[in-house]
Amino acid sequence: MLDKIKLEHILFLDIETVPQEEFFNQMDPEMQTLWEQKTQYQRRDEFSPEEFYDRAGIWAEFGKIVCISVGYFQIKGDIRNFRVTSFFGEEKQLLKDFNNLLNNHFSGPQYVLCGHNIKEFDIPFIARRMIINGVSLSGKLNLFGKKPWEIPHLDTMELWKFGDFKHFTSLKLLSKILGIPTSKDDIDGSQVGEVFYKEKDIDRIVTYCEKDVVAVAQVMLRFRNEELLVQDEILHV
Repeated sequence: MLDKIKLEHILFLDIETVPQEEFFNQMDPEMQTLWEQKTQYQRRDEFSPEEFYDRAGIWAEFGKIVCISVGYFQIKGDIRNFRVTSFFGEEKQLLKDFNNLLNNHFSGPQYVLCGHNIKEFDIPFIARRMIINGVSLSGKLNLFGKKPWEIPHLDTMELWKFGDFKHFTSLKLLSKILGIPTSKDDIDGSQVGEVFYKEKDIDRIVTYCEKDVVAVAQVMLRFRNEELLVQDEILHV
């Protein structure tokens, strides 16, 4: 099945998210209470709501997107390029820009979105933040009424499961076992909030996000038993 999808018809993506506010006490009292209720099961008695707030970036109701990176193949004859670009800055604007990309260049039925854990995290997070920010959902994100086989999303984590529902494999582990070279100086996903708020280094976050997009594309190539990308084929635009 994967062999029947043209590489040029796949838009690879990854997002980076952070807590909506830098500190717990910057939320209004009602949101603090709602955060306490939302995270009760995860926290149990080990953490107070305030101590747990550094993880707020994984919930769309309490987090926000600071970067969406995308990548796509361009193949002409025997020349193959993988073009990577990112949307970052004010959240509502980056969501609009990403939406415009989908609507203007990847809206056709032949196009699919691809990421690692994209069905459980990236796509729902993007869609929820679009609704919160008053941005109309692209057809590629609006799943209301669609049957499972009509959803145009490929998830490399799901593909790796081969039907094993309890199995979770990180992109980092998958890249390692598939022999995909990755940079050793990447920040960890749990550090993105600190880099954003304390270091104020969005460029570092963009670099990290784009490397994950390339890694997902490399995983897809391995699934298809095709040659991995070499550095000269990767273009940052």
